[in-house]
Amino acid sequence: MLGAGDELPPFIIERVSPEAMKAWAVFLHDPNPIHLDVEVVKAKGLGDRVINQGPANVAYLMNMLMAAFPGAAISKMESRFVDNVYAGDRLTAGGRVTSVEGGAVQCDIWLRADGRDVVITGSATVSTCAPA
Repeated sequence: MLGAGDELPPFIIERVSPEAMKAWAVFLHDPNPIHLDVEVVKAKGLGDRVINQGPANVAYLMNMLMAAFPGAAISKMESRFVDNVYAGDRLTAGGRVTSVEGGAVQCDIWLRADGRDVVITGSATVSTCAPA
């Protein structure tokens, strides 16, 4: 069991896929062209690659937490978007345990993009045992 101060095992996303962004756009009912059309991204001055959907980025953090705490449940999660995630980015989701009280594990969490540092910061509470 992880204790206060312990790093969570990193969850690596080798390459953010622009093809997956198309699927996420359908799932999320999110037709925003910044996720689909690089020319729109360029015209808005947001870079030269399509931008990943925020919920997909949060899902990477959730996957990291579930891998670190198999069978647990995320009971609370807060996130702050610091930068965009772009097609082709290599990401690392990670975190650190800040406290453990009973079956509740508090963590600071982050998502980092290689070459650009943190793109999401946040915190999460993971419940490692079922309520009585």
